[in-house]
Amino acid sequence: MNKILIITHTLDNFSIEKVTEYVEQNNYEVIRFDVDLYPLQNKLSTVFQDGEWVSILETADKKYRLDDISAVWYRRAYNIGNGLKEEIEGKFYGATMGEIRNTLFGFIESVDTYSLGKPSVYRRLDSKEEQLKVAHKIGLTIPETCLTNNPEEAKKFIVKHQNVIAKMQTGFAIYEDGVENVVFTNVVSEDKLEELDSLLYCPMQFQKMIQKKRELRITIVGRDVYAFEIDSQQSEDAKVDWRKDGINLIDKWKRTELPEDVEEKLLELLDVYHVDYGAIDMIVSPEDEYYFIEINAAGEFFWLDNLTEGNMISKSIADVLCDKAPRRNNMVMA
Repeated sequence: MNKILIITHTLDNFSIEKVTEYVEQNNYEVIRFDVDLYPLQNKLSTVFQDGEWVSILETADKKYRLDDISAVWYRRAYNIGNGLKEEIEGKFYGATMGEIRNTLFGFIESVDTYSLGKPSVYRRLDSKEEQLKVAHKIGLTIPETCLTNNPEEAKKFIVKHQNVIAKMQTGFAIYEDGVENVVFTNVVSEDKLEELDSLLYCPMQFQKMIQKKRELRITIVGRDVYAFEIDSQQSEDAKVDWRKDGINLIDKWKRTELPEDVEEKLLELLDVYHVDYGAIDMIVSPEDEYYFIEINAAGEFFWLDNLTEGNMISKSIADVLCDKAPRRNNMVMA
């Protein structure tokens, strides 16, 4: 039986089960590698001897050979080495975690088969600057943008465009007294210029604020395009960043169609990055102009998948993994 390796973590959502269900319907075996159980519970070994490379994953339940798998879905790598800090001396923890990550990511990068996502791909797509430059080059419309740690450059940009949004290039939260505070997108106006001096210590991304008629979330799997829209302006909390009121808006997304030229350019964007999955955020202005905001290499899709008949996004992922749909070949030795 052909085997598909899914790399994720124990707290991942039910989208894993839906994709697994479709993969198994194609008569493939699913091997799940929860990285938060590595290395304390999951054991990973790669050996070269007698002219052959062999990789073995040993979980609490079973031992799997991984060098003959048909495909990999690199979904998530959260909480690697969970519990390790309590097991070893503190002075060894940083170095040990470095070895754990290098070993795990080295294995994922070097698996000589098709992979839906890789650590190196995710790292490259972390660059919002490159995303915007590529999108602009292939003809997508992007907002006026300034990425800087220079307070004076930021101030000039804000004065010129008046209404500007500020956001971080990476998604993260700040923890204070045990409380998680997610850093959302915020509006910066001229009366806030004096607060920008601390920018020196941490660069930010500033963009001209685009008035929103609709916001789009477009999930692309292979050549399948699933576009959804929402009127985020119906919620006061969601006007700047829909995620602030994401729970209340979760069932208000609607399937929509993209203009043909926009869809073609988004598919070209995935061609440039040589990836078969992307969750893309766009804004449609009152003048019906489509603005590209960003592409997320591992963006979430489960709430939109629930709005399709038969969880079609999960099915598309399974079809790509099982080589039943067109895909961009990214094998190491291809």
